[in-house]
Amino acid sequence: MEEKTHSGFVSIVGKPNVGKSTLLNNLLGIKVAPVSPRPQTTRKRLRGILTEGNRQIVFVDTPGLHQPMDALGEFMDQEVYEALADVNAVVWVADLRHPPTPEDELVAKALKPLVGKVPILLVGNKLDEAKYPEEALKAYHALLPEALPRMLSALDEKGVGGLKAELLALMPEGPFYYPEDHAKSDQTFGEWVAEIVREEAMKRLWHEVPYAIATKVEEVAERENGILYIKVLLYVERPSQKGIVIGEEGRKLKEIGQAARKQLEVFLNRRIYLDLEVKVYPDWRKDPEALRELGYRASVG
Repeated sequence: MEEKTHSGFVSIVGKPNVGKSTLLNNLLGIKVAPVSPRPQTTRKRLRGILTEGNRQIVFVDTPGLHQPMDALGEFMDQEVYEALADVNAVVWVADLRHPPTPEDELVAKALKPLVGKVPILLVGNKLDEAKYPEEALKAYHALLPEALPRMLSALDEKGVGGLKAELLALMPEGPFYYPEDHAKSDQTFGEWVAEIVREEAMKRLWHEVPYAIATKVEEVAERENGILYIKVLLYVERPSQKGIVIGEEGRKLKEIGQAARKQLEVFLNRRIYLDLEVKVYPDWRKDPEALRELGYRASVG
């Protein structure tokens, strides 16, 4: 008799910079989502596919829920709300190093309509760095008492493994959404490369500049010598930002390119020629049409 399959969707939500993408990467055992110390590193929903035995979870990583300041922020919040539709469980990630903020209250409010419909796991993250984790978790739990509280570090294999097992057990009976041999993410190659370049740029730039950057792959070509040529455009909003991204004598752009190329070569196990170019797209974060052009496709504004 054929073994029955179980499958479902699990959305990972929380305010910016609490470790949602790090948790997703470690649940999958491979890096699919960009990670940096900066808020708003994740801008779009990203699906991560976990298949173990007869069970499959489609994780939906989301941007941090926040009070939007522009069309990009509105798009990001919309991504979160849409990710909460038709899910089988929710992982709400909170930072145990700090007490709740108004943004955490926004998350709790967004989750309130799901109470009693699907399991909501409140995952207190950064346990390894928190001074008073129990007190912090109690404060988060008070925002949504119906949530099931847990504590872990997204970098701890044992803690993440326990969460993974719990989520797999929650999946209802049903067919797999993706073939067992499907890639771990639903990103296209171009989207994946663009996000790696943007991640490295965000790690190395300061103040407003990291948030003003968008990346887009313009060309991918096989070279005769076996090198994969990839051209990526980095868009900024003002000429002064372009100068900062390029840096004195091109050093900053070279640094970003070298770090991104190293990541790509490790993942692809081949030599890469990464060609980066910086362009100015004035106020693209405020322009819904610009957002669509740059890959933020949902209707905004």
